[in-house]
Amino acid sequence: MRVAIAGAGAVGRSIARELVENQHQVMLIERDLSHIDPAAVEEAEWVHADACELQTLEDAGIESCDVVIAATGDDKVNLVVSLLAKTEFAVRRVVARVNDPRNEWLFGENWGVDVSVSTPRLLAALVEEAVAVGDLVRLLTLRQGQANLVEVTLPTHTPLAGRPVRDLALPPDSALVTILRGGRVIVPQADDALEPGDELLFVATAAVEEEIRAAVVGA
Repeated sequence: MRVAIAGAGAVGRSIARELVENQHQVMLIERDLSHIDPAAVEEAEWVHADACELQTLEDAGIESCDVVIAATGDDKVNLVVSLLAKTEFAVRRVVARVNDPRNEWLFGENWGVDVSVSTPRLLAALVEEAVAVGDLVRLLTLRQGQANLVEVTLPTHTPLAGRPVRDLALPPDSALVTILRGGRVIVPQADDALEPGDELLFVATAAVEEEIRAAVVGA
């Protein structure tokens, strides 16, 4: 997979390293010369240019990328990069970093963003996930808000204890994708028994999230 990253600061470089380690082709686009350091990610292609300029993206061959990641520290830049990548070059998947949570509402389909990542929101979700038992916690928004990754931890006195996954009556537009149990990651099968303390991860639309919580822990 070919990935372009706008912004070669600490965040952009970290993403680039992870992708390179997973055998992806990575191009880093950075306008601040002080951030250009090919030795930091030797396997990546480095481009010294402004990712907000249409000609820059065209010269870089952005249309050949499978994914564009707008990872700068400026929300305005990330929105412009996302919009250009999606509307001018038809990039299949655009991921954008949200620096200020107050701007999060902008990072959607109208600006070409498929997935937005807000660090404050992720941290808050992880805190909730660590302490909330029986509550539904939204971890990540997917597909321009069409679906979410949500988590519910089974409480100690759950009526589902010992019952198979098939007994979990889920609403339409939802799916149980994994069970976290201690240090294990379990791909759920119909006959797998549920246990108190299990962390159940679902992909679902926002409209059925309350139905999922009710199905897991009761009304």
